[in-house]
Amino acid sequence: MSAHADLPDDIDTLKAIIAERDAVVATLREQLSTRTAEIEHLKLTIAKLRRMQFGRKSEKLDRQIDQLELRLEDLQADEGQTASRAQRQGRPFRAPVQKKPLPAHLPREEQVHAPAEDACPSCGGALKPLGEDVSEQLEFVPARFKVIRHVRPKLACSCCDCIVQAAAPSRPIERGLPGPGLLAHVLVGKFADHLPLYRQSVIYARDGVTLPRSLLADWVGACGDLLAPLVEAVGRHVVGTDKVHADDTPLPVLAPGLGKTKTGRLWTYVRDDRPADSQEAPAVWFAYTPDRKGIHPQEHLKGFAGILQADAYAGFGAMYESGAVKEAACWAHARRKFYDLHVARPSAVTAAALERIGALYAIETEIRGKPPDERRQVRQARAKPLLADFETWLRTTLAMLSRKSDTAEAILYALNRWESFVRYADDGRIEIDNSAAERALRGVALGHHEGRCSFETLLHAYQLRDPALEEIAAMVHDADLDDEQFRSPEAPGLDAIIRGLGLVIRDDHELLRFTERVYDGLYAWLQRTTR
Repeated sequence: MSAHADLPDDIDTLKAIIAERDAVVATLREQLSTRTAEIEHLKLTIAKLRRMQFGRKSEKLDRQIDQLELRLEDLQADEGQTASRAQRQGRPFRAPVQKKPLPAHLPREEQVHAPAEDACPSCGGALKPLGEDVSEQLEFVPARFKVIRHVRPKLACSCCDCIVQAAAPSRPIERGLPGPGLLAHVLVGKFADHLPLYRQSVIYARDGVTLPRSLLADWVGACGDLLAPLVEAVGRHVVGTDKVHADDTPLPVLAPGLGKTKTGRLWTYVRDDRPADSQEAPAVWFAYTPDRKGIHPQEHLKGFAGILQADAYAGFGAMYESGAVKEAACWAHARRKFYDLHVARPSAVTAAALERIGALYAIETEIRGKPPDERRQVRQARAKPLLADFETWLRTTLAMLSRKSDTAEAILYALNRWESFVRYADDGRIEIDNSAAERALRGVALGHHEGRCSFETLLHAYQLRDPALEEIAAMVHDADLDDEQFRSPEAPGLDAIIRGLGLVIRDDHELLRFTERVYDGLYAWLQRTTR
């Protein structure tokens, strides 16, 4: 029927042919639209992967910064040496820098330097006070060990066989060697300064005190048990309010004895109402789980009622069903979807969306730190009209896009949770995003240069069944070795070493002890071969 002569003369038949062709054209257009959307999605995915593969890596940038800081220290040290030499020779080097006063809370030790003369060196007359010049010098008192001897005299009655003796003082670790100050120093060094236990052992050895890493590890585990009530109190304080920020991050975990890595989760729950002019103490509570099942946050927040600021993780959904917990969505996540699209493929739609979201954040900058009522009034007057206009624009824009496009996916992410996204405008306590929880998780990566540790082995080896150590252990990523030789693919696995030696490891506690002996030997060998 391609020729006009082959077309029928009947009008109804012609209409049927046209309708059939229209259906074919519509089908082809739909297929073309689907393929176009798929092509655009693949382009976006490739652009993201290229940025991940070839973009500037944060770890690489950190190493560059470390190198530059070391170079800066060397240059400043050379400059200081030159200045010191110039001062000794009595010639000017540079204008003195205005020094900041030393902190007032530091203890002061006065040293009075009186003149050697008792009388005037010129005429022999009596000297009288005229004033004084005072200058301050910052000094450091090196930390040092000391031994506290607890002496408990025994007294016996002269009339009977009664013996009197004072009770033994309590210790942080029952019948343990360390005092509370030493334990605090070890914990701060490991968890705050990311100083591995084997390095601490070497530092202590310079003072002639032998503290093996295995002993330090036992102390850390015992402190986890000791701090359990404190961790529980922090958890009760965090969830004992009407607004909580929640987030999670993947955590590489080495499965004990398998030589394989799986992904655990580190959950963070934050109580911080300072942006709403609250004087209540902020706090962060961490919890580690071996997977990301929704039952975990539901168990963590059991009994909580109020506002939960979180991302769109489906595991939180069960808590919203009862109505006791209300969702406050994170505008930072919505903005990130448009931002990724704009970086990969800039368009008028993504630019407009980012501009509109930026206007909402500009309002929040002005009212940060204000009381909740004032924040609510400002949002009602200024943010709510912008939100209503933004919703209309999103729906109008969505109607002109293919539902399979990435831009439509970003728009639907916001529209499908619109009630949760605009809830902050009606409640001055709520924040516009979940940045409080995301900031809390940034500290987890501080110890990444020290390597990764096996959290499950750590938890079982310390033989602590209380969740306290989960929070404490999950706060640090550093292992007791950071040498690349121990993490390279060619390095023998621990399970292979155990099998090769014909050893039988009955429990994880013995596994930890054996691991320490192996690492000690490898570390000693490495020191000998790299001298």
